[in-house]
Amino acid sequence: MMNEAIHTIMTKNPIALSPKHTIADVESLFKHHRIHHLPVLEEGNLIGLITTYDLWNHRSSNPNETFVTDVMNTRIVKISINDKIGTAAELFLDNRFHALPVMDGDKLVGIVTTFDVLKYEFKKEYDNIILYKDVFEPNLRTA
Repeated sequence: MMNEAIHTIMTKNPIALSPKHTIADVESLFKHHRIHHLPVLEEGNLIGLITTYDLWNHRSSNPNETFVTDVMNTRIVKISINDKIGTAAELFLDNRFHALPVMDGDKLVGIVTTFDVLKYEFKKEYDNIILYKDVFEPNLRTA
C-alpha cells in the first residue's frame, strides 16, 4: 500500500529558482538536470512552481528577457513531509498535475513527482529496476 511517508520517495533539497531568474535559466536547468519542475523561492518562501508545460504554454520570443515570475504558476498544491505517498497519488489523479512541493511547515524540503510514485510502486513489485538511462546511456557515450 501507499502508507509510507512522502519523505521516503521525495527529492530532498530540490533545485530552486528566484523570481529574478530568466526563462533561459529555466531551460538550461531543465536540460542539464533532466527535470521538469522547479520551485520558485523568494526570501526562502515558496511563491511559485515552473514546469516544462508552463514554458510550452507561454512561449517566449526572448527567453533571456522573460522572467520566471512572468510564466510560473502561483496556484500551488503542496504536501506535508508527514503526508503519505497515497495522498500524493490521489492529488495527482484528482488535479492532473505532476509535481508537489513537499513542505515542513513553511519550509520547502523536497519535491515529489508522478515519476517518484510510479517508481515506488514499480520497485515494490520488481526486485531489480532497470532504468533506460542506466542501460542505454553508457552505450550512447561510447558510440
